Amino acid sequence: MRQSPFPVGERGRGEGVVTKLATVGCGEHATSSHGPALALYAARHPRTELLACCDLDPGKAERYRARFGFARAYTNLRRMLDTERPDAVSLVAPVERTCELSCLILEWGFPLLLEKPPGRTVAELDRMVAAAGGIAHQVAFNRRYAPLLRELKQEMDAHVAPGELQHIHYEMTRVGRQDADFSTTAIHGIDAVRYLAASDYAEIRFRYREMPGAGPGVANVLLDAVMASGVSAHLAFCPMAGGVVERAAVHGRDHTFYAQVPMWDGFDTPGRLQHLERGELRRDVKGEELAGSREAFVHGGFYGEYVAFLEALRAGRPPSPSLREARQSVAVAQCIRELKGEYRA
Repeated sequence: MRQSPFPVGERGRGEGVVTKLATVGCGEHATSSHGPALALYAARHPRTELLACCDLDPGKAERYRARFGFARAYTNLRRMLDTERPDAVSLVAPVERTCELSCLILEWGFPLLLEKPPGRTVAELDRMVAAAGGIAHQVAFNRRYAPLLRELKQEMDAHVAPGELQHIHYEMTRVGRQDADFSTTAIHGIDAVRYLAASDYAEIRFRYREMPGAGPGVANVLLDAVMASGVSAHLAFCPMAGGVVERAAVHGRDHTFYAQVPMWDGFDTPGRLQHLERGELRRDVKGEELAGSREAFVHGGFYGEYVAFLEALRAGRPPSPSLREARQSVAVAQCIRELKGEYRA
């Protein structure tokens, strides 16, 4: 097994060393979000080399290479890694292949940023944890790095004392999403609530409203939850609604926060964060002021997660969230996939 150049817990190599990056998967999601994020990162950090990209489809790989500035394109993962020896790899693959490919890359010793969900089941996630060993890695739960949600978290921490957070509502709607399994998208909201609450779920009750006319498996999913901290939460996922929207409402003693998160250039773009204290509006800020950009891949946290991942590698600290940290989010999403009625930690 190759020794990682950025082993967890070891002092990082510093900004003076060139960081060499490779990416796996050159499809639609990679092209809309990860490619632009990597290109911007390389432009802002000159000692970064975009070595190579890989996809089974040679046309996709070559178009991705040319569009985002990678040096070479491959169709064979092992050949790319053996030839290029990158310092870190990003993986943007269909969920059906995420576990298999992640295990290979980690077992070969390459630090990895992998797209969500990190496996379809807890069993798959545990396989990846075992494969990772001490190799640095990060799950791409991009909401944790969306500028507006990060600002919301900072506002909460600054104004709501520990133990005084009361309730979180997280709403995610989409248009025309006839997915038989929406859990692979809902996992973002599931994880975002854990991030905002700074707590795991203790128990959840699930309700489903199926829409037979929309296709097999299509349903609204509602979660009523209590966090381990005692905070209550309500999550609503509506894949066949009238707009692309993600919104959070957070209530603490004397404080309420409203966040309109501008995902995928949706209805709320460029987003908005409001803070009310005892009935008075204390802060009202637009998302572009927080992100410094109108680009969807910046607002959505894709750029931010690469910054966090690569800065952690350079500093020699474990990136976050890790596969272990992601375990409960996968477990709750698995409950939705299996139409469970309840979950208890």
